[in-house]
Order: sequence, then C-alpha cells, then structure tokens
Amino acid sequence: MLTSAGGILALLQDNPNVKDDSKAEDIKLKVQLTKFALKKLDMIVDEFWPEISDSIQIIEVVYEDKMYPGEVRELAALVASKVYYHLASYEDSLNYALGAGSLFDLNSRSQYVETIISKCIDSYTVKRVQDNESGKNTIDKRLEAIVDRMFERCFEHGEYRQALGIAIETKRLDIFERAITCDKTETQVCEMLGYAFRVVMNLIQNRSYRGELLRVLVKLYKGLKTADYVQMCQCLIFLDEPMAVADVLEKLSKGSDGDALMAYQIAFDLYESATQQFLSRVLATIKKTAPSLPTPAAAAAPTESEAKSEGAEEGSASAPESTETAGESAEKMETDESSAKADSAASSSSAAKQQLTPEEAQLNEKVDKLVSILSGEKPIYLHLQFLIRNDKTDPLVLKNTKDAVRVSICHTATVIANGFMHSGTTHDQFLRDNLDWLSRATNWAKLSATATLGVIHRGHEKESLSLMQSYLPKESGSSLGYAEGGGLYALGLIHANHGGEITEYLLGQVKDATNEQIKHGGCLGLGLAAMGTHRADVYEQLKFCLYQDDAVTGEAAGLAMGLTMLGSKSASAIEDMVAYAQETQHEKILRGLAVGISLVMYGRLEEADPLIETLSQDKDAILRRSGMYTIAMAYCGTGNNKAIRKLLHVAVSDVNDDVRRAAVMGLGFLLFKQPDHCPGVVQLLSESYNPHVRYGAAMALGIACSGTGNKEALGLIEPMKNDPVNYVRQGALIASAMVLVQQTEVTCPKVKDFRSLYASVISDKHEDVMAKFGAILAQGIIDAGGRNVTVSLQSRTGHTNMLGVVGMLVFCQYWYWFPLSHFLSLAFQPTALIGLNKDLEMPVVQFRSNAKPSMYGYPPNLEEKKKEDKEKVATAILSITVKQKRKEAERKKKEEEKMEVEEKKDEDKDKKEEKKEEPLFEHLSNPARVVKSQLRVVKLEDEKYEAVKDLGIGGIVILNNVSGEKDTIVEPMVVVKADSKDEEEGTEPEPPQPFLYSED
Repeated sequence: MLTSAGGILALLQDNPNVKDDSKAEDIKLKVQLTKFALKKLDMIVDEFWPEISDSIQIIEVVYEDKMYPGEVRELAALVASKVYYHLASYEDSLNYALGAGSLFDLNSRSQYVETIISKCIDSYTVKRVQDNESGKNTIDKRLEAIVDRMFERCFEHGEYRQALGIAIETKRLDIFERAITCDKTETQVCEMLGYAFRVVMNLIQNRSYRGELLRVLVKLYKGLKTADYVQMCQCLIFLDEPMAVADVLEKLSKGSDGDALMAYQIAFDLYESATQQFLSRVLATIKKTAPSLPTPAAAAAPTESEAKSEGAEEGSASAPESTETAGESAEKMETDESSAKADSAASSSSAAKQQLTPEEAQLNEKVDKLVSILSGEKPIYLHLQFLIRNDKTDPLVLKNTKDAVRVSICHTATVIANGFMHSGTTHDQFLRDNLDWLSRATNWAKLSATATLGVIHRGHEKESLSLMQSYLPKESGSSLGYAEGGGLYALGLIHANHGGEITEYLLGQVKDATNEQIKHGGCLGLGLAAMGTHRADVYEQLKFCLYQDDAVTGEAAGLAMGLTMLGSKSASAIEDMVAYAQETQHEKILRGLAVGISLVMYGRLEEADPLIETLSQDKDAILRRSGMYTIAMAYCGTGNNKAIRKLLHVAVSDVNDDVRRAAVMGLGFLLFKQPDHCPGVVQLLSESYNPHVRYGAAMALGIACSGTGNKEALGLIEPMKNDPVNYVRQGALIASAMVLVQQTEVTCPKVKDFRSLYASVISDKHEDVMAKFGAILAQGIIDAGGRNVTVSLQSRTGHTNMLGVVGMLVFCQYWYWFPLSHFLSLAFQPTALIGLNKDLEMPVVQFRSNAKPSMYGYPPNLEEKKKEDKEKVATAILSITVKQKRKEAERKKKEEEKMEVEEKKDEDKDKKEEKKEEPLFEHLSNPARVVKSQLRVVKLEDEKYEAVKDLGIGGIVILNNVSGEKDTIVEPMVVVKADSKDEEEGTEPEPPQPFLYSED
C-alpha cells in the first residue's frame, strides 16, 4: 500500500546528467521517466494532493517546457489542474484543464470534472456576453473546444434539455436550434419547442436577446411538417410583429376549412394576449385581404349580439321611470334612421356578394369572422353570455352587509363590492331594490356608486350609451356633476382596452366638460377606453387638462396619460410628466403622475433602468414611489433578480413609509408567474415592525398568489388578520380574498373560515371602519363575477395579462382614492370553457369533468335565519291539572323519543348511502364553468367534435365537427330589459277619458 508520493515526485526532479545538448537517448529516458511519473501521480492525486502541491512548480515547468512532446505536457497540465482543484483555486485549475486537451475526460462523472465544466461554462458565458457587446472575438479556442465537447456529450446521452439550457446561457443560437431538432420525431420536436418557449418566456430577462431566441422558434415552428401556427403567433405577439401574424391568418383563411378553424383559434388567443394597438394593426391588414368588404354593412348592420339580445337594459339602477316626450321623439328618429341604414347596408352587401365568385364569397365570410374576433366583438359577447347564464351570486351576502353597515365608508365599500360580485353579469337588481339606501351616496361617493354600473355592465358595449343615458352629461345641466362624472368613468370601464367609437365620444365630453367632477370621471374613462393606443390627440387633450393645475382633474389626467401611452416608452411623454411632477404643488396631481409614469414603461425591462435610477434618487417621496411602481411595471412577471434586490433594499431602507409599502407590493407584480416563490421572499417583511411594510407584504402575497389558494401565502396572511393596526388587517382581508377566489372547501379548507371571518368583521360593532372596508371588499372579490371569474395577472397561454396588471396596480391606489377600486374588475378573468363551431356559435356539447362535483362546485348559499315568534304569557292554571298534564306530556315524550331514535337511525343510513352515492365525475354543458385546477381533469365527451387546441388551456376553444351531422346550437341568453316586469304584471290600464273637475 502506497503511503507517500515522494518516490514518484523524485522521478520528476531535474537529472543533472541531462542537459540541452545531451544525447537523444538521455532526453528520451527523461521523457519516459517524466511520463511514467505523471501517469502515477494522476492516479493518486486525489489522495496525495497535499504532498504533490509542494512540488507543483516542477509539474508546471514540465507543462511549459517545449522539450517534452504534447502528450506529456497535456498529462502535466491535467495533474496540475487536479492539484489546483483540491486547493480550491478554480481559475488556475480551469486554465490547466484547458491545456490538458483530450485528456480532460468530459464523460467522467467525478466531482472534479463536473466542477471544472461548470466553471468552464460560466467563464465562456461571461466572455460570450462581453464579445456580443463589444463586437470582438476574444474567447480562447481551447475553452470553446471544451464547451463544444460538452454539447456533444449532451447530445450523445440524449440530454437535450441540458444542452438547450447551456446554449441559451452561452448565447449559442446554433446549438439552441440543434438541441430542439436533433434526431427527434415530430412529436418530440413539438415537446422540445414547447419547453423552449416556456424557458425563453419565463427565464430570459433581456428583451433583445429574448427576441433573437423567439425568432429562431418562429423559424422552427414554420419548419414543422404541420406548422404550429398557434405557438408561432404567441412568439410573434412578443416580437411585436403584427404584419407577420396577419400573414399567418391570411394564409390560413385562404386554406381548407380546417385551416380556417385554426385561424379562428389563433384570433381568439390573440385577442386574449395582445395589446389594443397590436390588434388594430392586424385587423387593418386582415381587412385588406378580403375581396370586397361591404363597409356600410359593417358599420350599420346589426351585429349578432344586438340581434340576439334585442337590446340591453334601457334603464339603470336609479333611472327615472318616465322620460320627456322630446327625448322619446329623438329616440324614435334615431331608430328610424338606424333601421333605414341597416336596410340599405343589407341590400348593398347582398349586391356585393352577388358579384363575387363562390371562393371569394367564402373568403369574405372567413375574414368577416376573423374581424369579429379580433375587434373583440365575439369574445366579449361570449364572455357576457357565459357570465349572465351562470350568475350564482348569493343575494343574502349583500343583504346582510347592507343591514350591518352604518358608516358612509362602509356604504361605499358595499356598493363597490356589489359591482365586483356582479361584474360582467349585467344584473343590477340589488341597486334597483335599494334605491333609498343607494341615495345616501353623496358627492364623490355618488361618482363611485354610478361608476359601479360600468363594472356590472362590463363588456356590454353595444348598449352602453343607452344604459348610462340618464347619467351622462347633458347640454342644459345644472347638477354638481358627480353622477355625470361617474357615468363617463363607467363608460370607460365598460369599454376598457376596447374603446373604438366610444373613445371619440369621451374625448368630446372631456373637451366640453365645465366642472372638475365631470373632467375627473371623463379623464379616467378616456384613459381606460384609449388604453395602449398611444393616440396623440387623446394624449394632448389629457395633457391640457393636467396643465390646468386643478388638483382633482390633474390626478385623473396624469393617470389617464399613462394609460393611453401604456408601454410606449415615449421619451416626450416621460419628459412632460416628470417635469410637471417636479413643478406642481398638488399632491393629488403628483399621485396620478406617479402611477402614469410607471405605466408608460410597462413591460420595457432594462430599457426602463435609467428612468428608475433617476426617480429612485429623487428627493420627493412620491416620485421615489413612482420609481418603485416603474420597477413593478417594467419587470412585471419576470422575477428579475436585480429588480427584486432593488425593491427589497428600498423596502428596508427608505425613510418614507409610502415608498417602502410600494416597494414591497412591487414584489407581488414581479413574482406572479412564480407564485410559490413569493411567500419565501416576503416572509420576513410580513413580520416587520413597520405596519406599512406588513400591509405591503399582505398585498404582495395577494397579487402574486391570486386565485391559487397557496397554503404558504395564507399561512403568512392569517396572523395579519389579528394585527393591532387597522389597515394591516384591511390588507390581509383583501389579500386573502384574492388568494381564495374560485377555491372550494375541498381544494382549500380555509375558505370557510375566511368567509365567516369577513361576515363577523362586518357585523362586529366594535371593529374598526378600515378593517370593515377590507372585509366588505373581500366579500365582493371572493364572489366576483357571479362566482365565475378569477383574479389573474397572466393570460391562459402564459402571457402577461396587460389589462390585469394595470387594473391591479391602479386598484392598489384605493389607499388614496376609493373610486379607483373599480379598476380591479380589469383583472377578472372568466373561468369559462366555451366551445364554438365553424360558424362561431356555441353547439350543444358536453364536457366530462373527472372529479367529484363537490370538488370544484359553487359554494353553498347562506340560509336566511327565521325569526322566532315570542311566546305569549300563559294564564293561571290549577296545580292538579298541571300535574296531570305533566304526566301525559312525559308519557308522550318517551314515545316520541323512541320514534325519533328509530327515525334517526334510518336517516343516518340514508345519509351514508347518499354520501357514498356522490358520482366520481360530472357532465358540464357548453358554455361551462371550469376553474383553472379543474382543466387537467376535463375532456370532451362528445365524439362528434374534436378540439382544435388542448382543452387544458381553457378559454374559448374551436371545435371541429368530424361527424358531418348538423349542429344543435345553444339558445343565447336574452339580456332582459328593465321594463320586462310589465309583461308579468300585465299591460298598464288606459288613462281615463278627459273630464272637467268641479269643486261642488
């Protein structure tokens, strides 16, 4: 057994008899001895490295001496590398490993090899990034050779995902492409493409590099035998290439019927993922491809939603029962004109179609359908139908809350909660039934209450003007303008991110507005309708309102400017807003601009860094807070480590509580795509001594883990519900509702406890008003949209949901201004699975959910407590009769008890049988309510249809009728008119004949 390396090291000592001019035999002998010694050292280096390290210089000399052949020098380099590895000098170890050439065996699974490979890849990655920035090539060829060998090893062993990850890190696009396509079947390539897409979208934070990778993916998606256009268009959305998307849709619409179905599916996914500006550019290009689009028909002909719904509710919650005759005559004139236009349009369109060939007419029809999807008309109509049809709101929850509240703040909260509960359902019965109670809302509470109608009727776009008619500004108006401002704000909520013609109407109203209330509501509505359009005329009008230096108008205008220029990175807009923010003396204007500035940088990643740095160092606390919001918006959903570090630093170091609170809340926006990470990041912050930081931690958990039912998040929120500070309890209650929305007692047992907590906080007379406000809002959020929506900041396809992120950020400003609470409705996403046929109509079809109905069902409604009648005072009775009656009563009681025991036994048996009989699956009718966690157990039951995309994604799915049988269409829900109750009660009797009244 070898106990020392000294003997072997002695062989490496210089032999005095061997000099440079020595004989060849002597030199050959020395080389052989050295080679032998190095081989032995290589075998024992892991054990005797401390002893060998004393003679490391001799080994280095051998490596550098050109007298030795390459094989010996490489062997010396390998031994030196291993010695330095054991000495933890990894840089030197890597350098000598590079010199070892092919002797450095990548296939060896030793710790030494794995460590050196990781160091090699790290070094190569750093140099690749530096070379890309400088445009030079300074990488050591030997380093590149090891990395290339590493890739080959991955391919040989089938470790394609590892190769893909290293290729992305080292910016080797050639290897990235090869890792996806190398030696695979079509199915395996599709799987790798899906994996690559998820990695690129979730882990790559540099915008330009992500674009390069996505272009490679687009090329690969095109190259498949059956091109995956759905995923290709998802890549093109991020690359902001609307023309390429339009080309794909045009190609598919000119193809077979199956291609057309794929085009419709892509259009629905586009509408969910893309911005308004992107969609409008795709739409404009698509319209040009049609052989002949009858523009008058498109503008004037009644749409499907108009024809089927036969108009919307013409009145609203407190609409007057009678209207003036002048108004009626004006409406009649309008209807006559519209019907005339419709007739002329129909005739012109039919004439146009007669001139087209059958192929052109068919293409025209396909383009019409694509236009109806991309314009938002069809998706909004379908979601509206789903929400109206499935509304399961519990009216008793609101009734109990209404009866319990006594303060104006809680009154406002109840009205807002009603809006959330009925969001998108068009059901405003609670407001109609409680008009007297509603009339208590005055001044700004009145604006907020009116705006609630926008939340309730969200998406009900065709009839929005007639719905809000009684609240919109009139020419001869002498009112204070609170209701009118609320009406304009409501129009913006109805048309959020889908303005169209209503943007022009709101722009006109903002120009003509005379008082600050109407301007405030008008600016908010205009910002919502023109969201992300980057329209210069809208921006200039809002800037004009801002420059009036009115605090109330300026706050809304600053926010609306950000909404209009959303994600534009417009240098001029930033300059205008920051300059005015530094000049103004009004804190309200500063607050509006703080949020507006952050919205301009939405999704811009590192491009926002210079602005963030400037704002973060400003002496004004509100502008520093704007810097925190800008980090949240620019890096939303990325989980960027640098951004998280910045927010955490500010959260514990800034001198202003508002800035610290905003920084902690920003963590929620960064981590919503990795909700499991958020509790770990904010855990210590949730235990902070500063109540503002604790509140921010609660809201960050609510934002990041919304709709997930995350147990760790709830574990951190739960202690805060008993916090000594009222606004921390408020934040905990709201955040818990966001986390628990769409969760059942089976999927998350804590739901029941939190629901009862909300009710107890509201009914407790001694509870603080701020906590009650949070509990009332929490009730609205957890039952939002008739219990058919979830709160989500990302789309079903994994894209960041722009509307949801913006809505959540502005909702958080309710801290300063209650009317902004309505913005949360933008983050509501219907948990719907809607199947459509080739005509974009809902066929009668069944989905099978392979889970017990109670697993994902609606929560049970509350039971109304019956009032107990008070007992009457008994009359005096003789003692003898009392004894006799008592004996009879006892005898009857014993008999009854026996009977009851027997009955109970029978009931228990029945109950056990009933419990056992709960089916293991259920059938869901189209359109179905399917929550996110339920999607994995849902499949299409009817063999008549095949889904164009995976049902596991949910949302709107195009179904291909493979049987050829005729479709049975689901009867659309008619939006009931406000006056429909007259039909039930019968027609109103005729007024009496004219007569003369005499006092006699």
